Amino acid sequence: MSYLFQNYKRTNVEFVRAEGNELIDTNGNKYLDFSSGIGVTNLGFHPYVKEQLQIQVASIWHTPNLYLNTLQEDVAQLLVRQYDYCVFFCNSGAEANEAAIKLARRYTGKQSIICFDQSFHGRTYGAMSATGQGKIKAGFGDVVPHFSYAKFNDINSVKSLITKDTAAIMLELIQGESGIHVAKSTFIKQLSQLCNEHDILLIVDEVQTGIGRTGKCFAFEHYDIEPDIITSAKGLANGVPVGAMLGKRSLSYVFDYGSHGSTFGGNKLAMTAAKATLETINDAQFLNDVSKKSEELFTKLNKALFDNPRIIDIRGKGLMIGIETDLDLSQLVNKARQHGLIILTAGQNVIRLLPPLTISSQEINQAVCVLKDIFNES
Repeated sequence: MSYLFQNYKRTNVEFVRAEGNELIDTNGNKYLDFSSGIGVTNLGFHPYVKEQLQIQVASIWHTPNLYLNTLQEDVAQLLVRQYDYCVFFCNSGAEANEAAIKLARRYTGKQSIICFDQSFHGRTYGAMSATGQGKIKAGFGDVVPHFSYAKFNDINSVKSLITKDTAAIMLELIQGESGIHVAKSTFIKQLSQLCNEHDILLIVDEVQTGIGRTGKCFAFEHYDIEPDIITSAKGLANGVPVGAMLGKRSLSYVFDYGSHGSTFGGNKLAMTAAKATLETINDAQFLNDVSKKSEELFTKLNKALFDNPRIIDIRGKGLMIGIETDLDLSQLVNKARQHGLIILTAGQNVIRLLPPLTISSQEINQAVCVLKDIFNES
C-alpha cells in the first residue's frame, strides 16, 4: 500500500546517488542520464553547485521576502545580463507562467491571451488554461476564460484571433512536451512584428528551453527578438526548485507592493544553486561547447539511425532533441534503461533526449550506440 496519490506512473527503480552525468540505483547499477531529470540538472550533478549549497546550508537556508536578500539581486543580474529586465522569483515553471499572465493582464488592462495548439505551460489553473492540450485539462471543469489557441508556425492563424482585448501572445520556441516542435525563424519574426503593430505583449516560455539548453542562455537569442516577458525554471538551479519571471523594466511598476508574492520564492538555497549554475553556464566557451556537442550528437544520431525505417524524423535545437518513431515508446524507454540509458518521451510518438550540457563525446557515443541497438531490436 502506498500513502501517495497515484498521479505518477513510477518505474520500479530508485536512484539513490549520482556522479557527474550518471545515476546510481539501490542495487548499484549505473545509468547515463539523457533526461537531466526532465531538463532540470543541466550541469549534471555538478561539484561546484554541490559545494556552494553545502556552504549556504551551513549558514542559513531561508529568510522571508520581508527582508533584503542580496543573493536574489546577484541571480537576477546574472539572468538579465545585458537586457533591461526585472525579475520575480518563485518556485516552478507553472508559477512563473502564472506571474507572467498576471503581469500581462494588469499592465495592459486587457484579458485575452493567444497561446498555441500542443503547447504546455504548467498544471496550475492559469498555466493549464494557457496550455493547448485537452488531455491536460480533462476532468477539472471550467478553465480560466479568455485564452485562445493558434496553430504553431502559422502567422495567419494568430492574426485571426487578435481582438481589441488581446493582452499578450504566449508561446514556447520549442514545444517540448508535445514532441519537440521547433518554431521557424520567419514565423517568430512575423509574430514579434505583429505584437509591435498591435501593442501586444510577447511572452516566451523558456522553462525547458532556457539556461543553456539550446546553446544560448535563452532560446529567444537564436531568433533576434527581445520578448516583453520571459519565464524560466527547470535548469535554473540545477535541481533545486526555483522559477523566475523576467519582465521588461517598463512593466515593473505594475507589480507594486502586495500585488503578487511567494513565500518560498527566491529562497536562499535556490538562489545559491541558481547563482552557481548561471556562473557556469554564462561563460561563452561553455555555451560554444554546448553547440559543438549538439552538432556532434545530431550527426551521430543521423548516421546511426538514417536507414532505420521506423524512424520518421530527428529534430530539435541544441541539446533538446526529439526522435519521432512509429515504435512503442514505453518499450523503447524500458529497453534503453536496461542498457543503462535514461531517456524520455514527448507527445504520442517521440523519444525526447535532454542530456546534461556537460555531456562528453564518450558519453554521446555510449548513448548513440544504445539508441541504435534498441531501435534495431524493436
